[in-house]
Amino acid sequence: MSAQHSPLVSVDVPGRPCSVAAALDLVGDRWSLLAVREVTFGNRRFSQIARNTGAPRDRLAARLKELVQIGILERRRYQDSPPRSDYHLTQAGRELAPVLRTLLEWGDKWAVHDAPLTLMHRDHELRSQVVCATCGEVVHARDVDRTVHAEGWDLAGPV
Repeated sequence: MSAQHSPLVSVDVPGRPCSVAAALDLVGDRWSLLAVREVTFGNRRFSQIARNTGAPRDRLAARLKELVQIGILERRRYQDSPPRSDYHLTQAGRELAPVLRTLLEWGDKWAVHDAPLTLMHRDHELRSQVVCATCGEVVHARDVDRTVHAEGWDLAGPV
């Protein structure tokens, strides 16, 4: 099992107890992940995030407020008069980067004809793969087993 951290917030989702469901409850809507993408790109001001996501301003303002409240983003004042703030990633927000990279790669393959952005690693295109941090091996789906820890559940559902 991975190292334990305190959760950002306590999330109770219907159905199977699941970290994927809990994570999606926090960041699974379109505007949240696109806002995190923009801050990851260095676009920290509300006007930049709104322009680059295409989000309705009221919905975006609500999502940014939620992302700050749950600890994925933080607001930092950069001007006192008039007061202006911008957004920065917290540690939890920075740890969404591999999720965004994986979604980008999946989208390049399955959602668009021509990739609108290429991620580069040094002098070549970045291609991600999952490597086990314990043993250093590349992880293949066929080698992954699942152990259910949720009381009253197995992989097929409630027992």
